[in-house]
Amino acid sequence: MHKPSPDMNAFRKTLRESKHIIAVAGAGLSAASGIGTFRGAGGLWRKYDAMSLATPEAFRKSPSTVWQFYHYRREKALHAPINAAHSALAKFSLNSVRENIAPGSTFTLITQNVDGISQRALDQVRASDPFDNQGGRPAILEMHGRLFDVVCSKPPTQCGHRELNFTSPICGALRGTEDLVEQQHVEPSIPLADLPRCSKCGALARPGVVWFGERPHHMPKIDELVGEADLCLVVGTSSTVYPAAGYAAEVQDHGGKVAVFNLERSEGDEDADFLFLGPCETTLPEALSLVSP
Repeated sequence: MHKPSPDMNAFRKTLRESKHIIAVAGAGLSAASGIGTFRGAGGLWRKYDAMSLATPEAFRKSPSTVWQFYHYRREKALHAPINAAHSALAKFSLNSVRENIAPGSTFTLITQNVDGISQRALDQVRASDPFDNQGGRPAILEMHGRLFDVVCSKPPTQCGHRELNFTSPICGALRGTEDLVEQQHVEPSIPLADLPRCSKCGALARPGVVWFGERPHHMPKIDELVGEADLCLVVGTSSTVYPAAGYAAEVQDHGGKVAVFNLERSEGDEDADFLFLGPCETTLPEALSLVSP
């Protein structure tokens, strides 16, 4: 019976020999930054199943409730620190760093997270080496968008304007609503006119993350990268959300290797080539030989 290896040195040898490396990241990557996951038994926000709020139908039914949920998440993400796992992946994306670890290789982080912390980490390391690039290959693909994406609720044929907006709070009516759950207050019903508006046409705006039932971003590019990858790092995800859940299996199907970095055992990890259990902010920097002094 196959058992994944916990051998760091064997993993580093595989890493050094790999030429097309991808990482597929989920909520566990940001756990040490204080960003909670809303999946599973604890996945409640106020009295709601948080996953039920991440749909176009929920927004049509109660844009006030959905905007309060995403305002809460925006505020958490804005103040969340970059952790060591974010930093390690960001550093590994630099050719100048990676050349010493996996010579001649390429690397892209495919993240399911919407908190924007991986992009912040990448911006930070790039500031120290602004001329390092991957020859047009993306260092990061945020397949579910970002909490700070704001999109016009009108269809693209009418407007569809999209922009990055880091304003805190995004509108005055949402100020302080993130604290109401802790204070056990009744949820306010915010009038439509006071919710975030499209900066181009003035219509109601919606959070620009990818909701259930919507197509993830960058799919053609992701399919291309997965198709050529010879090593897939699975970081902080239980691999239950498709299409991301199938990427590791696809890499193995065409002869590549898979290394899983998770806090605990998860579905499908018995098929991995390598398995490193524990906080990914500890295991990942060690595996990539990027432990900060």
